[in-house]
Amino acid sequence: MSSRSAPMTRCTGSAMPSIRPDPVLLLMLMLMLPAMLPLGGCAPMAVMGTAMGARVVHDRRPAQTVLDDEVIETRAMILFFQHQDIAGRSRIRASSFNHRVLLTGQADDPAVARRFAELISALPKVREVYNEVEIGPRAGLTQQATDAGISARANVAIGGGRGLEGFDMTRVKIITENGVVFLMGLVTPEEGDLTADVVRRLPGVNRVVKVFEYIDPPPRGAA
Repeated sequence: MSSRSAPMTRCTGSAMPSIRPDPVLLLMLMLMLPAMLPLGGCAPMAVMGTAMGARVVHDRRPAQTVLDDEVIETRAMILFFQHQDIAGRSRIRASSFNHRVLLTGQADDPAVARRFAELISALPKVREVYNEVEIGPRAGLTQQATDAGISARANVAIGGGRGLEGFDMTRVKIITENGVVFLMGLVTPEEGDLTADVVRRLPGVNRVVKVFEYIDPPPRGAA
């Protein structure tokens, strides 16, 4: 006697839609969360929020612009990994300051760097893109660690009073690639020159590139 298997049935009910959190919204939530949480039991978050608030207070950018720059950098990182034709052939970092974006790192050929620069220039609120991506092999972990050390020493030197008395180091953004130090920020011409002079004297620095946006000197006695 032959037996016949029962036909398989497939559920045709509506499936639950997949939910993909927006990384940019998550970033904004992280920045705002400390202000919304009570202090008790959330000391680390409160400290992070205080640090962020202090940076905004001393920054010459409006608070909204500081947040905009964080969002631009996050969107740039997402774009990079979404385009494997770029990510697979380069190592590029996007740094934003006052809606001006600096691209650093390495790429296999100029077309890859140009392609990424075009994508970044189309992001909301981006005013300018500076493509400083080198064409050649990607920096290894040892070089990346060396560059991070140079940036850390540069931050300390800028805030150490070496000819920059009263100058707030949080006003300068420092990016180092293969010993080349890029300086971003809203500074006066004198502040920019002094900052570059301090940084270029540090060990391991091959070159200093000023990507500053210059402003008029503040009135005497003003920060």
